[in-house]
Amino acid sequence: MTIEPFALALAALVAVASGLVGSFALMRRMTLAGDALSHVALPGIGLAILYSINPVLGGAITLIIGTLIIWKVERISALNTDAVIGVLFALSLAVGAIAFEEEHELIEALFGGMEPVSGIEFAVGALVGALVIGFILRYRHALVLSLVSRELAKTAAVPIDRLQLGFLIAFALTVIVGMKFLGVLLMGSLIIVPAATARNVATDLRSMLMIASISALVAVLSGLILAIPLAFQPGPVIILIAGILFIGSLVVNAIQSRRIG
Repeated sequence: MTIEPFALALAALVAVASGLVGSFALMRRMTLAGDALSHVALPGIGLAILYSINPVLGGAITLIIGTLIIWKVERISALNTDAVIGVLFALSLAVGAIAFEEEHELIEALFGGMEPVSGIEFAVGALVGALVIGFILRYRHALVLSLVSRELAKTAAVPIDRLQLGFLIAFALTVIVGMKFLGVLLMGSLIIVPAATARNVATDLRSMLMIASISALVAVLSGLILAIPLAFQPGPVIILIAGILFIGSLVVNAIQSRRIG
């Protein structure tokens, strides 16, 4: 088995997008809720397989619908994002488990694989990835301002509700593009773990975004390369490498703290 150029390029783009989105998910305290959000795709994947439709398309539809529901419920109720995502996650997991007919289908949906990427899939995935990266980079300061103080953000004419929706959609789109490689379960981990790695060693926003993206990129590319001779699925290998990088960041952080102390 070899890695196709389209698959490698798309995986690299997903890694960069994951690092950027994960950094803000971490700052928004969406670590666990953000991981659960990716599981909202399960019912769509299950139903798509049941009716012989592209599972990525099915997962994408339910994930986007779920994202809109989360945004709307958060606006009209007193619940925060974590609570809304938690409820939707529980319902999605139940429906998804019922929709899957075979156990191997569930495993593939959760952990992904290394299927060939067509030219159309690459073009669409690359466009989506570029849009996510562009959104985060363009609105990074507004996102930070809305985290520091919603009142201050409103004073600065930051459209908080639309910004929140945009970020949730960016998160969902990153999961959609990455589902092909890591599945819905591990894709959430790729978004969160590199961001946590960057948080341990970064000194400012710029360095955090850069370190998170590089960590995700190293994990994805090395995981894809190592999975071939090891005859493993790439998803678990990628997340294992991301975990090793996180442990390394803890060591670096401890050394830096000792020097400062």
